[in-house]
Amino acid sequence: MRLQNSPTPSAKSQQGVSLIFALVALVALMLGALAMVRNVDSGTQLLGNLGFKQDATAAADQATRQAIAWLNVNAASLTVDIPESGYYASSREFDADDGVTAIGPIDVTGQQYVGTATRQLIDWDDNKCTSAAKDTYADCSMKGKGIDEPINGNSASYVILRLCNKTGDYATDSTIKCAKPLTAGEAGATGRGEISYSEAARYTTNSTTYFRVLVRVQGFRNTTSVTETI
Repeated sequence: MRLQNSPTPSAKSQQGVSLIFALVALVALMLGALAMVRNVDSGTQLLGNLGFKQDATAAADQATRQAIAWLNVNAASLTVDIPESGYYASSREFDADDGVTAIGPIDVTGQQYVGTATRQLIDWDDNKCTSAAKDTYADCSMKGKGIDEPINGNSASYVILRLCNKTGDYATDSTIKCAKPLTAGEAGATGRGEISYSEAARYTTNSTTYFRVLVRVQGFRNTTSVTETI
């Protein structure tokens, strides 16, 4: 008696199985590659935005220096507003007539006091603050002074506020109150609590008032940076 071998599965019945697994693996690899590219792209954009933000903030320092230089040149005429130069002889926080009645806060970016109808906006772009919603601000008369030349491709504008309750000469008008540094003879003008080789030489007998310099810088990718210097 002769034994016959059992029939073996034909090669034809196995066709296509390995191809399916290969396609599934290929799709998984493609999805992984897309996810990696997306993460890298998002990280690159984030780093780029941070770099532009830092560049805009650094440019604000040079704009502040220009504002301080303007103050030094116009030191004899700082008792009145000079809107065309972005200068205001009061802090704009009190009523211009009595210097006592508080008015709305200054919203530098237009987004700090959303919904506050008494806030004051700065007209940085000479567009009459059209970006603000109707009836959401009480005053938009402050205008920014643009610098003459861009700083590393960044455009900048500044506003200078004298920290006094109203305009005028505080030396002759006792109703004008200003924030000023302490003089050598005033109480509290000591060097205690600090390390100083000059023995608190910053306190002088001829002190002037403090000024508030607000700078807005616009750079690449619509980057905006706002700084404040006293």
